[in-house]
Amino acid sequence: MEIISKYARLVKFAHTIFAMPFALTSFVYALRETDFGRSENSAPIWWLSLLVQVLLCMVFARNVAMGFNRWADRHIDADNPRTADREIPAGKVSPRAALWFVAINAVLFIVTASTINGLTAALSPVALFVIMSYSYCKRFTSLAHLVLGLSLGIAPVGAYIAVTGHFALAPCVLSLLVMTWCGGFDIIYALQDRDYDRAHGLHSIPARFSVTTALNISIGLHVVSVAALVWFVTMLPASAWVYTGTAIFVALLVAEHILVTPGHQKNIGIAFGTLNGLASSLLAACLIIGMLTE
Repeated sequence: MEIISKYARLVKFAHTIFAMPFALTSFVYALRETDFGRSENSAPIWWLSLLVQVLLCMVFARNVAMGFNRWADRHIDADNPRTADREIPAGKVSPRAALWFVAINAVLFIVTASTINGLTAALSPVALFVIMSYSYCKRFTSLAHLVLGLSLGIAPVGAYIAVTGHFALAPCVLSLLVMTWCGGFDIIYALQDRDYDRAHGLHSIPARFSVTTALNISIGLHVVSVAALVWFVTMLPASAWVYTGTAIFVALLVAEHILVTPGHQKNIGIAFGTLNGLASSLLAACLIIGMLTE
């Protein structure tokens, strides 16, 4: 158990709450489009095994992304007082062990994706490239926040393809929502390292601009997130559940920007983790219930 908890802390497993709900939303949306796969040759609950495959892909991809990020940033983390107690710089996980962890999860991800359909098999290496490339972005571009958002935004598209075997507009709209939402709250999170990043030549929106400008960019990205959510909602059946979930998500985003302002940044942990975790999970729960009951 200690080994499992050690690696769970390494990859911040609790943060799967950000992308997982949107993957599940897209999964259910795709099931509705295929009438839950009903055909003469389909088992009544065929989608349960597919759901397990999708969830495994999510877990393996998350482990690759965060494990590789921690390995790539191990020297930066060791030098930054805020991150010096992370598993690798603190000596709880060796760099070699972390890299093996990444490699094993990458293989498991590709193998699992290959058991779903041809398109998920073909796109699995592309997905790994995107989620691993984020780790080096802050060394040369302030747009690293959006690359992180894109990494998480892959989830709803992947879940949809797992069910249908093709692309569609709706999951791409969800991907836009996730990309701008995560990019926006990652800017808030990066405020904690603004001075360190500036002093060591690392790139981020807060390091490049003033705190006020950085927060305004975050707000702008979240405005796009809300617009994408409204767009996606128009593709769903009208439902009190859907409208309630949308209202909750918007309210929590507003609360996030009330808690973190240019003059008050002590609540970054609550805004980043608690509010965004609630936003994604409550929105997904309401959308899924709305789709299943209409």
